Amino acid sequence: MAATVGYDGVEVMVWTDAVSQDAGALQGLAKHYGVPVLSVHAPCLLVTQRVWSPDPWERLNRAAELAESLEAPTVVVHPPFSWQRDYARNFEPGLAKVQARHPDITFAIENMFPVRMAGRNFVPYTPGWDPTEVGFDAYTLDLSHCAAARIDSMELADRMGAGLKHVHLGDGTGEGRDEHLVPGRGTQPCAELLQSLSARGFRGSVALEVSTRKVANREVRVQDLRESLEFARRHLAPAPSGSPAFSTPA
Repeated sequence: MAATVGYDGVEVMVWTDAVSQDAGALQGLAKHYGVPVLSVHAPCLLVTQRVWSPDPWERLNRAAELAESLEAPTVVVHPPFSWQRDYARNFEPGLAKVQARHPDITFAIENMFPVRMAGRNFVPYTPGWDPTEVGFDAYTLDLSHCAAARIDSMELADRMGAGLKHVHLGDGTGEGRDEHLVPGRGTQPCAELLQSLSARGFRGSVALEVSTRKVANREVRVQDLRESLEFARRHLAPAPSGSPAFSTPA
């Protein structure tokens, strides 16, 4: 699909699907379709807590090794869940050790959002959903998550500063859930954020995170992914060193 629509690459979400965990299989697909892997999302979702290992450090190390084998410069990481006490307590020094073992990989910590259940909001992350409150060397800015958290992505990008290394482009309406809308169909300043990246010194890649689960057919899916790509290319000015790369999660 990424090759059909014309994306520059893909971000691989390491999932329960065996192919997403297999460097050889991914290398074969990238070569066959002519679509490189530009970033790897570590298995840190609820449903991927036992992919590779129940140990979150082992999963992060394996994600880094996968990225290295695919020559993908970025690994996307979520903040620890609140019940991962040891992992959360040692997250900063532990991340520094992983970084030292993989110096050519950027570990970009992603902003998350509060979760609403039974009419109440709670934050399932430690120390919170906003990684800038702790401070890291590199961040992933997710605009759909900004919408779910009811914050302005431009303001969060300002707080991330020079640490902004990767973008998950999607949109949302601020309803308190992660919607992953086609950019421009929600309330986030998607165009303005993209237009600002060059001036911010951004040299990373932009991954389109657009949900197509509810579309009627393949034709509509292609239309949504093409519209997303065209939106990004229209609003993201090329960096002085060359053209930006646009990827879509796979």
